[in-house]
Amino acid sequence: MKTDHNQLLLVTGATGLVGSHVAERATQLGFRTRVILRPGSDSQLLDESNVERVTGDVTDPDSLRRAADGVTCIIHCAAKVGDWGPVEAYREVNVRGLESLLAAAEQSGTLKRFIHVSSLGVYAARDHYGTDESERPATAGIDGYTLTKVESEQLVSKHIREKQLPATILRPGFIYGPRDRTVLPRILERLKSGKFAFLGSGEKLMNNTFVGNLVDAIFAACDRDESIGQTYNIADPRLVSKLEFITTIAEAAGYAVPTKKVPLPVARFLATVMEGTWKLLGKTEAPLLSGARIKFLGLNLDFCIDKALRELGYEPTVDFTAGMQTTIDWFREQEIV
Repeated sequence: MKTDHNQLLLVTGATGLVGSHVAERATQLGFRTRVILRPGSDSQLLDESNVERVTGDVTDPDSLRRAADGVTCIIHCAAKVGDWGPVEAYREVNVRGLESLLAAAEQSGTLKRFIHVSSLGVYAARDHYGTDESERPATAGIDGYTLTKVESEQLVSKHIREKQLPATILRPGFIYGPRDRTVLPRILERLKSGKFAFLGSGEKLMNNTFVGNLVDAIFAACDRDESIGQTYNIADPRLVSKLEFITTIAEAAGYAVPTKKVPLPVARFLATVMEGTWKLLGKTEAPLLSGARIKFLGLNLDFCIDKALRELGYEPTVDFTAGMQTTIDWFREQEIV
């Protein structure tokens, strides 16, 4: 789907980390771009982009029909994210919202491409050493967010098979970059307080994915007809260890590099106890340790991106060191560090 003025892109989740960068790139490339915004949402990130705005929400089918009218490409970035809370709360947005969006897109009759941004978190919560797309996603033993990302992929795949949906599924790893308002601010807060501790030795790999590299992959998928019906792992060209990941953040932000380490078996035991206690007490905030956080900081998350390199022409140009420096510089501009 080549750039021309007859194309109309719809970006969901456009006030978030990924969606705001996608909307910005789309307008830079000359696409007519539409976004769907919840009433009262902070749209400051979009103020410099020439985008059409539709008030609504992915859980509101009527607003989705308005947003999808005449659209030729949808880049679906919206999702309820997190590592704690009832599965149904995630399912309402990540699965049922997607179902309504697909219905609206198919009803419009103009759709040529659908890009579904999923997650490498759909794979089993274990160490990975070069896992590629031939491994099936896990459906047990994962948190509400990743479980519903699996279910959303299954829904997209069903529409590809049964309704010829021209869709591509992208699975990025941990996404970092300017405008992150969720994970990195929490990491920076713990580094600043001196309370951060590694889980295990810190030598296992992250699945780091700079937001600019992911946006490159998204538009590569838009451009290639052969990507329809395919799923791709997306990550940086060089994965880094947890130790390098945290050390780079700390040094760039001017904080002390942490040295505390919790043995992984101890961390797993504490996570099990904490999760059970928190659920029993009905707490809405995640415990300090959980299965999702063990996966993030304790497991080896090395996934193969060869398929994207080969079939999409994916060329991730931003190395982790440069990408994280750009990210921390943005946080400094926002006076967060």
